[in-house]
Amino acid sequence: MSRVLLTGGSGFIATHVLETLLARGHSVVTTVRSQQKGQAILEAHPELQKDRLNYVIVEDISQANAFDKAVVSKPPFDAVIHTASPYHFNAKDAKELLEPAVIGTTGILKSVQQYAPSVKRVIVTSSFAAINNIYTQGKGKIYSEADWCPITEEQANDNPANAYRASKTFAERAAWNFIDTEKPSFDLAVINPPLVLGPIAHNLASLSALNTSNQRIRDFITGAAKDRCPPTGNYGYVDVRDLALAHVLAIEKPEAGGKRFFTVSTHFSNKAIVEIIAEEFPEFKDRLPSGDGLIPGDYPADGVYGFDNSRSRGVLGLEFRNLKESIVDAVHSLLAVEPEIANI
Repeated sequence: MSRVLLTGGSGFIATHVLETLLARGHSVVTTVRSQQKGQAILEAHPELQKDRLNYVIVEDISQANAFDKAVVSKPPFDAVIHTASPYHFNAKDAKELLEPAVIGTTGILKSVQQYAPSVKRVIVTSSFAAINNIYTQGKGKIYSEADWCPITEEQANDNPANAYRASKTFAERAAWNFIDTEKPSFDLAVINPPLVLGPIAHNLASLSALNTSNQRIRDFITGAAKDRCPPTGNYGYVDVRDLALAHVLAIEKPEAGGKRFFTVSTHFSNKAIVEIIAEEFPEFKDRLPSGDGLIPGDYPADGVYGFDNSRSRGVLGLEFRNLKESIVDAVHSLLAVEPEIANI
């Protein structure tokens, strides 16, 4: 089994990656921004000694040399999974997302190269945003790992969503460029998920701190979206548990090195989510948007892009959960955080 450094360990995706690593016998050190977050992770696994699970504080990944100390371990690390990156649509300037994403990704590669010679592979969490061409997408387009988002730095400032797309695209390109130019002793694999849904695995004080992608589910079951179902926007999704497994398999399978993995399960829409909640949780039916005027159609009139996930299935051996399982398990996990939602 491998010893793994996992960055951003308290995040939505990383918590599932952590659970998967531990379940498959790996030992893990995870980076967190504060001692409080690190202790919370340890307290959630009281049965594990620090040789199986520990944490190190990295307060700001956008700072030069932020990971220099984190990559040093006794025993030494075999692999690094880098999930830490900003994900929100609140930036006032694109640089608020671009710089931390690019510096954080190239920074950890530099630190591994200089201070962690035992590391044989680094896994970076990128996004479908680094694949998707929003300017030409539509009916007939089949996306795969061969595609790249063509967004420019100028376009990144058009709106917050573009800033996010650019941050993922530029960070991933910088990672591959580092491998090409520096030719380090480790190789790289990149995971490119679309929207990530499914249950939360970390302890939240309230659903106000919920990850961005699951906020739509929260808004449906609380009635916050009753007056209008928001447009779907991104029509591909993956369950967070399948995504977590993809990260770990990318460590375990030698043939995963040097590859991108478009980890997409299937198409989905907000309308489909509403219908699943209405069927499986009838107690929330009166809180859900209803009627053609409140729920946009499943997909655009000119169709929706397709996808090719054959590499994730073939190389990694992934089998993807269906949307119903993801939504039902997500709702149960949200109710576990705030049971009073059922009594609103």
